[in-house]
Amino acid sequence: MKRIALVCPRYGTEVTEGSARYAKQLAEQLVKRYEVEVLTTKAIDDKTWRNWYARDRECVKGVNVRRFNTEREKALNLEAYTKTYLEECREDKRSIGVEKIWIEKQGPFAPDCIRYIIRHRQEYDVIIFVGYMNYLTVAGMPEAAQKAVLVPLIKEDSPYFQFLIFQQMFTMPGGFVFLTNEERMLVRKRFRTQGIPCEVMGTGADIPENIDEAAFFHKYHIRDRYILYCGRIDDEKDCPALIHYFTEYRRRNPEMRIKLVLMGEVCCRIPDHEDIIPVGYVSEQDKYNGIAGAELLVMPSQHENLPEALLSAMALGIPVLVNGACDALKEHCRKSNAGLYYENFFEFEGALNRILPDPELYEALSRNALMYVRKNYEWDVIIERFIQLINKAVE
Repeated sequence: MKRIALVCPRYGTEVTEGSARYAKQLAEQLVKRYEVEVLTTKAIDDKTWRNWYARDRECVKGVNVRRFNTEREKALNLEAYTKTYLEECREDKRSIGVEKIWIEKQGPFAPDCIRYIIRHRQEYDVIIFVGYMNYLTVAGMPEAAQKAVLVPLIKEDSPYFQFLIFQQMFTMPGGFVFLTNEERMLVRKRFRTQGIPCEVMGTGADIPENIDEAAFFHKYHIRDRYILYCGRIDDEKDCPALIHYFTEYRRRNPEMRIKLVLMGEVCCRIPDHEDIIPVGYVSEQDKYNGIAGAELLVMPSQHENLPEALLSAMALGIPVLVNGACDALKEHCRKSNAGLYYENFFEFEGALNRILPDPELYEALSRNALMYVRKNYEWDVIIERFIQLINKAVE
């Protein structure tokens, strides 16, 4: 049996979003086939990287987890340091030394984890690094050499790609895993990765068995149909634009009895509006109950590479409405024929008025959503492809 190390900045049942969620899902699937050990930090949030977990080692849902202290928190002057260095890059004054300081400031700065990889790398057949822009990947990748598989999780083209450390790092792994074809094409364009095996595979949809949408309506006192946003409610996810579009939609379409339910941690202002229902952070069961009860799932973000909520909605037969400025989300709509996308308010309004009043169209979108997930995003399908890549990477 192959032995795999999975390296990621955060890991645990308490961390439920983004790359940390993906890492946990992946580890829990791989452990069914391999001996898996997660190498991570004791941090629970990526805003500070402050140590939170107490234990050095524990077993989380059958996965052995080894945690290392972050020796310092994310630098308070990171933004200013980055801005200054990007200006130097524009003048072609790039420096490995400056970039090494930058990635330490970015964090999570856990050099004991890197020392552990150096001492024990021969004990693993494959070392998977999740996320490209963190200290553990940048410092650990050179030590893993050809045993490394990189899951970069790139959302968009970035000025950081010109950094020397990334130009070097992206030539090192024995294989790549991309979540979208757009991500693969971007890496091929920006870095010298020709000849390195790669696979495009998304994240699987984990749906609980006992979905009870009626329980969600009852618990949150919802009496009308609703569209749902699920995720962190903040500016970075373009939630203010969604809220503005929705309130304008209700003003222009008073005959449509529809609510907007906002599910997730609130990090921006939500206006007091009778048709907007913020339910805050909810349990996993409530999340899936809420998705199942929605008419549509709406994703307003312009930058998204881990659309877990979108795939969960499709797995439940719920059509989606996404921001057309995000190529990855738009591509899901095109390939699945299970949703629409918008690039301005009038397209947002038109999409709602096209889908919501038309039962036949709604049923077709729902069927397409189910078929798309079953064909492409069942975990068994994804893991089989992952195994094939691992075998290529270690040949």
